[in-house]
Amino acid sequence: MNLSTRQMRAFLQVARLGNFTRAAEQAHITQAGLSILIREMEKQLGCRLFDRTTRMVSLTPAGRRLLPVVERLVTDLDDVAAQLGAEGDEARQTLRIAATPLVSSHLLPQVFPTFRQAHPQVSLRLFDADLRDVEAMVTAGDADMGLGFFFKAAAGLERTPVGRFHLMRVAPSSDEADEPAAVGTAPWSALRTAELVGLPPGNPIQKVIDRHLATIGRADAQRPTFNFFGTLISMVEAGFGTAVMPTFALAACRRHRVRTDVLVKPRVGLDFYRIAKRGAHETEAMQAFVATLVKALSALSR
Repeated sequence: MNLSTRQMRAFLQVARLGNFTRAAEQAHITQAGLSILIREMEKQLGCRLFDRTTRMVSLTPAGRRLLPVVERLVTDLDDVAAQLGAEGDEARQTLRIAATPLVSSHLLPQVFPTFRQAHPQVSLRLFDADLRDVEAMVTAGDADMGLGFFFKAAAGLERTPVGRFHLMRVAPSSDEADEPAAVGTAPWSALRTAELVGLPPGNPIQKVIDRHLATIGRADAQRPTFNFFGTLISMVEAGFGTAVMPTFALAACRRHRVRTDVLVKPRVGLDFYRIAKRGAHETEAMQAFVATLVKALSALSR
């Protein structure tokens, strides 16, 4: 026996209405098609389900026994389908983003309002974590995308550049003005005599910085190190030294009394990436957010 949901729904319509014509109309099929479904069902069960007369259709004893079973099966199926559909809709309308602390605290708060205004139906969830944990969350499926400076793609992940930033000098400032000074420029040679603070030597961004410091004889400089850009900026403001970091930190720098200058001769660019699980379906919400992010990053890097 292999009853189909179409057969069971046809059986319920006839049982409830007691009329093949009206049941066919509500099921949006022809009366002949409805009759075929019922006959096939009766053939599979080996019994008649309805007594048919010229005036009415009524359930046989077998039909009455079958009715509550079919009602329960169809109701349960509809309930589960509705729940799964709701969960799918919620998943499609919730965007989970993992990002490093400075991106989470200073960059994304400038992007989220624009996206929410254009896409109020999408709920944004933000997870702030270090770079390794961002990758782990995306790999495990706990985040739909990750944002940061990923110098190589981890296994099972795809990375896509969404912005480009340049390395800049962040130095103490004695400027008492309410508004932060405009971003200037400075050659790498200006760091030759500066007291430097930086990220740990193993940090991928610091490795890029150290390669360029090496050209002015500062690669092996002993310097205090800190794990996060936010700490570096605060230490610079407090007068503990000068730091080099990407211009994505400009928004954070503007909250502190520091001077910022893009380093030139040479100007060094770093790609900012979005990572996602390889082969994962990219929802419309993800596509829309990336488009908003790409547009915002070009402005935030200046």
